[in-house]
Amino acid sequence: MRILHINHPRDITRIMQDIKVDPYGIRIMSPKATTYLLKLNSISNICANILKQEMLSLGADAAVARGALTGAVKKTDCLLMGNLAQFAGLSRKLNKQPFGLNAISENITKAIRNYGADNLTLGLKSQNLRLGRRTLIMGVVNATPDSFSGDGITSVSEAVDLAQKLAKDGADIIDVGGESSRPGARPVPLEEELKRTIPLIKALTKSLLIPVSIDTCKPEVARQALDNGAAMINDISGMREARMAKIAAKYKAAVVLMHMKGNPRTMQNDPSYTSLMDEVLQYLQEAIDRALEAGIDRERIVIDPGIGFGKTVRDNLNILNNLNEFKILGRPILIGTSRKSFIGRIINAGPRECIYATVSSSVLAAHNGAHIVRTHDVREVSQALKILDAANRQ
Repeated sequence: MRILHINHPRDITRIMQDIKVDPYGIRIMSPKATTYLLKLNSISNICANILKQEMLSLGADAAVARGALTGAVKKTDCLLMGNLAQFAGLSRKLNKQPFGLNAISENITKAIRNYGADNLTLGLKSQNLRLGRRTLIMGVVNATPDSFSGDGITSVSEAVDLAQKLAKDGADIIDVGGESSRPGARPVPLEEELKRTIPLIKALTKSLLIPVSIDTCKPEVARQALDNGAAMINDISGMREARMAKIAAKYKAAVVLMHMKGNPRTMQNDPSYTSLMDEVLQYLQEAIDRALEAGIDRERIVIDPGIGFGKTVRDNLNILNNLNEFKILGRPILIGTSRKSFIGRIINAGPRECIYATVSSSVLAAHNGAHIVRTHDVREVSQALKILDAANRQ
């Protein structure tokens, strides 16, 4: 006898095929074996009560605030509990209901579809990367004298040597940054950041076969980097500046939209959240919407919950544990834990002593849903991820 911890339709289908279940039976039963807990935030008590009634009628259930049932509160969060077949039935029922339930039905259907997506495509200028078959690695090259990780490089030739080594070690993308984003860091003047990054971008795009990303929140730095061959903008500000999104759209560049509370100077000044996951999800959805409105193709968007950017140690671990939740946004998830201070606090070590902990956190992130991990220690992380990816392909 076995208790199976499986909840993906593909894996459920495989088990039924091993049992030699009739193909028609597999099609009928697989949705019944795929269960979801789906949380809706702050909906009207009218909608909540209808949702509960409809879920109960389907043999599923919904948890709402007690006051929503009595009318004592006007709004409530709602936890829907059911399988894929029941949610499909719910969608059909809600399409006939008033009070905005049709929109709720569309959002539920979209969230479940995105969550169950196996393979995503990332557009990088003239090429596409397939995500989902294995975890991709973004290698870090810091052209800064004050990098938090202690690996800043000021020589173009030295940086090119490092990037070539990272590519050989297994990096799929090289990320170049010219401004430190460590907590408390002061902004770097535009001209200085250009001086640090653009000559390096020129050299790397001529010497590497893999894509190069520019890590910046300055539109002019991004524009010149793209002009010189970069294929991606890694923007820690989530493209708060409208010009940045317009530049990305014009050059058909991929973009990484990251969550950050405040800015590098203030982000670690006692960060707090009412609901961490809800707030980060909402922020990233709004960033995606801004990018789409600016003309950036959905296939060129990557999301990053922003480990270490306005988060406590507990917040960072919470995000790593619940990373799968970001799959409902329907875009690849990038995670960067490499040598960050929260790791050092856990193991009581400095950045250069965090290699094994970086590997561990990167594997955890990939296991929980990350499509791309950003790291300084490419060789070590690459070796570890090969084991995870091989296990996932079984």
